[in-house]
Amino acid sequence: MSEFFLEYGLFLLKAITIVIAIVAVIGVAAAAGRRGAHEGLEVENLNKRYRDLAHALKKAILKKAERKQSEKAEKARAKAEGKEETSRPKTFVIDFKGDLRASAVPSLREEVSALLNVATPEDEVVVRLENHGGMVHEHGLAASQLVRLRQAGIQLTVCVDKVAASGGYLMACVANRICAAPFAILGSIGVLAQIPNFRRALDSHGVDFEQITAGKYKRTVTMFGENTDEDRAKLKEELEEVHALFKEAVAEYRPDLDLDKVATGEHWLGTRALELGLADEIRTSDELLRERAEERDLYLLSYKIKRPIRNRLMSGVDSALERVSDARWRRGVESRLPR
Repeated sequence: MSEFFLEYGLFLLKAITIVIAIVAVIGVAAAAGRRGAHEGLEVENLNKRYRDLAHALKKAILKKAERKQSEKAEKARAKAEGKEETSRPKTFVIDFKGDLRASAVPSLREEVSALLNVATPEDEVVVRLENHGGMVHEHGLAASQLVRLRQAGIQLTVCVDKVAASGGYLMACVANRICAAPFAILGSIGVLAQIPNFRRALDSHGVDFEQITAGKYKRTVTMFGENTDEDRAKLKEELEEVHALFKEAVAEYRPDLDLDKVATGEHWLGTRALELGLADEIRTSDELLRERAEERDLYLLSYKIKRPIRNRLMSGVDSALERVSDARWRRGVESRLPR
């Protein structure tokens, strides 16, 4: 009888596991469907958002007479602004959250294209950047999108509240001005390649690996074959070349940097980054935008791209892998922080 209950219990656990998996897949599909329901540019008036937040708080804490007086003053102010013949300069806000493949680049491309048709030299673009880097060519393309704004003569400000490292800093350095939070991470001007090698594991299981190429350097360091010193030297040469290009790009937009000191692959917290010239000001994006709202019209731009359901489902897997990568990166950073 005990064996029956044991087997029945195991059966129930398997059944529950399957049901949970099905529900999870359905949930991911539904969420992906909502995210990809439409495509196009969304624009939000941030001045209005700030006013609505203040109004909600005043409504909760002010007495009735005080609330009426506040609302009267707000209406008078709005009426006065409406009579102004000249419009205020504008600040356009873009959020860019990076991953290893800089998958937000397609949206960034559309947002920049829209801005180039509307923004004037009196306007400003603020990019709230969070990016710890990744693939070289992907982040190079992301930086090139911001270069388009600089070339058009539009003031570009990058705000780093958390991290702009490696490919993230390649993007940030394009800006006319970089604002960083006190404990934001900046720098990591370096190039890294990490490649596991499974040759001994394959050998132990009697598995042969064959690789046939045309061209001496079509493949150098490999995951499954035997790597030679020549292979490693060639990969090192390629990394040094990318590093040189990285430094040239940084030097073009921040010529006063001491590259011998900052292009070592190290990263620094905001206050130290300011001392080294990697940032121009210690200030969070919230502080900057709150100040801008007093004298400018603020608009948040977000271009939504509709993707096929298969891609949206797979993005859930990619996101999970990215979170693992992010966690590993953060542990590496935390291990270097003073304790």
